[in-house]
Amino acid sequence: MFSSKDYMFMAHAVRLAEKGLYTATPNPRVGCVITRNDQIVGSGWHEKAGQAHAEINALAMAGDKARGATAYVTLEPCTHHGRTPPCVEALIRAAVARVVIAMEDPNPLVSGSGIETLKQVGIAVQSGLLQEQALALNPGFVKRMQRGRPWVRLKTAVSLDGKTALRNGQSQWISSEAARIDGHRWRARSCAVMTGIGTILADNAQLTVRHIPVSRQPKKVIIDNRLAIPVDARVLQGEDVFIFTGSIEETSKTDTLEKMGTAQIIVFEGSGHRTNLNRMMETLAKLALNEVLVEAGSGLSGALIQAGLVDELIIYMAPSLLGDAAKSMFQLSEMVNLGQKIALSIEDVRMIGRDIRVIARL
Repeated sequence: MFSSKDYMFMAHAVRLAEKGLYTATPNPRVGCVITRNDQIVGSGWHEKAGQAHAEINALAMAGDKARGATAYVTLEPCTHHGRTPPCVEALIRAAVARVVIAMEDPNPLVSGSGIETLKQVGIAVQSGLLQEQALALNPGFVKRMQRGRPWVRLKTAVSLDGKTALRNGQSQWISSEAARIDGHRWRARSCAVMTGIGTILADNAQLTVRHIPVSRQPKKVIIDNRLAIPVDARVLQGEDVFIFTGSIEETSKTDTLEKMGTAQIIVFEGSGHRTNLNRMMETLAKLALNEVLVEAGSGLSGALIQAGLVDELIIYMAPSLLGDAAKSMFQLSEMVNLGQKIALSIEDVRMIGRDIRVIARL
């Protein structure tokens, strides 16, 4: 069905799509390669929301050479008017002869209509080439479109015996500098970084990307059931801070925080003044957040896992032991038989500096 050249050119398109890893949000990461007589005449990727899509950039480079050419694109070309015109129309105007697509667009506004429109005007269309690779670049976009939830990664650093901190709370630094820098790469690709009020009070965390150059910072999401956050907390510096709380008792605190202009307070009462985590995730999806990185203590981390809201774990295991009295990774309800265990699928294991990084999906 696909030739070796098809695989080669689509692999190049996937690598181009990856260039938008830190910048394309909330749009998907997409790459496009245009070939004629098995020679690349145009290429591009979607760099930033509101700017030209991958196909438009590739067509601009190809110019008249796009006529009768083959376009390899990692995501089905769009058919709707958003902040930019439909890519399908541009491909038709350019008179390409064939379009090869890695994956169909899960966006209900497209969802097959791009493929159908191209076929109706006589353009040959094939799809499914390197679909898994294209999907791996956009798990959050796909989940948000299909299920109305963001893709949630939970990141933690632990000792080899699974401890995150000493009993007195000391935790800096369990992991190596190389692991911490790698962790900031996961922050950089995320739409938002989430934590609980306990982490803010203990570490005065900023939740920003450091160590690596970025053109944008992820939004900040804080679960603070009783609105205990200090008004001078470092996390409130900058913009795009969302504080989810289960309490509306501190109205003066709410007024103070919102007058600062950096934080938006969202109240979702659950049981015992706790934030309704399911509604919170639905709200994050409505805010167009594709990927959320959780860096939190054992309480919030465990609650998210038990609520079925975590898709992926990123665990940095340091070559050290902290003992029984140290704090564990997750607070989970007691299990009385092994049938209750939470099953994981190990996706990747590698050395990061002196630490072992394990990526597992639930």
